[in-house]
Amino acid sequence: MSRFTTLVRQTLTIARRDFVATVFTPTFLIFLFAPVVMGSFGAIGGLGASAATSGSGDKTRIVALVAGNDAQVMMVNDTQLRRVFRDAGEAPPLLRTDAPSADPAVQAHALIEDRGIDVAAVLYGPLDHPQVVYTPNKTRSAAYLAQLAEQTLRTARSGGATALSNATLTEIKRNAPRMRSAKESGFFAVFAIFFLTLLLAGQVVSGVAEERGNKVIEILAAAVPLESVFFGKLLGTFGVAVLFLTFWGTLITQITTLMPAGMAAGFAALTPAMGMPLFTLLFLAYFTMAYMLLGAVFLGVGAQASSVREIQLLSLPITLVQVSMFGLGAVAISKPNSWMATFAEVFPLSSPYYMAGRAAQSAVLWPHFAALAWQALWVAIFVAVGVRAFRRGVLQSGSGKFRWKALFGRS
Repeated sequence: MSRFTTLVRQTLTIARRDFVATVFTPTFLIFLFAPVVMGSFGAIGGLGASAATSGSGDKTRIVALVAGNDAQVMMVNDTQLRRVFRDAGEAPPLLRTDAPSADPAVQAHALIEDRGIDVAAVLYGPLDHPQVVYTPNKTRSAAYLAQLAEQTLRTARSGGATALSNATLTEIKRNAPRMRSAKESGFFAVFAIFFLTLLLAGQVVSGVAEERGNKVIEILAAAVPLESVFFGKLLGTFGVAVLFLTFWGTLITQITTLMPAGMAAGFAALTPAMGMPLFTLLFLAYFTMAYMLLGAVFLGVGAQASSVREIQLLSLPITLVQVSMFGLGAVAISKPNSWMATFAEVFPLSSPYYMAGRAAQSAVLWPHFAALAWQALWVAIFVAVGVRAFRRGVLQSGSGKFRWKALFGRS
């Protein structure tokens, strides 16, 4: 049996050992349902913020001090103008019309100061020279009232509020993906890889550091080559990540059928340039490379740490680097022909993020084969550096050169 075949068998044995030791434990269920806890806290915070915002927004009004026919025409124009707003968050506050008093300026200021209602802006005076007073940061509401006065005056001079045109609106589905949709898909891919690696790759550190603390890794290193130990642990933890991803991926695909129509339409609008099936395969490939790259770095870090405190001290800089790589990838996909995009494509830690985003924006396939090979090379380099550092720093067995030639020799 060749040296390479033996190494592969030993690597898979270590991977199976780590996979079973992680999955077949009660704590794995806690880890598996960690997104539920995170999502629950996020949902509670979001609902609280939404309730506070909607509660104050429902009481906000804009007021027009007009009377008689002008008030009726203005309400009709307000209804027509609000049709152009895509959602309630973009629309101005609801309109209220009051009859003007003998001194409309004093009345307008009194409405602004009224504690029973939150008035954003008040219009008063003749419609050809209206006066609008508004509270800070409510310039859009004031401008909307001024436009209402303009439209009301034009309607009155044209002979009535009846619509002069009756448009027919026809929706046409576009086969080619929109540029905006491709960019949104690219950013979603970058964020998804960042979130998954941040959530899953950290378990590599604790596992190898724990086994170093109780001397298990030294026993494994004495029984099999250290290269097999490192690659096996990397593959074992990746198997746990795949199980996690499969579980939640299956669950999410079923949940989408129960989502509100607007949210489901938002997910359906994410149309990558090369089509969803091929993009999904590339996304999984780049997630694998991102996990392997970060996991290899974490392996080297965990092998040098002998306590939880050292793990925290060494992991924090790596996590900051990961956040930086996410930011670099997110910015680079918005500037595809810039030097930043070239750097993000070549630099190994940011390459999976950027190339996943590029897969959503471009249908050209050959750069992805080159990128995946480049990233796989750096996985091997990071593991080799980790093995050498562990031999020299922990086992104190010399330089610990990575034995590439010995892998393909005969035993």
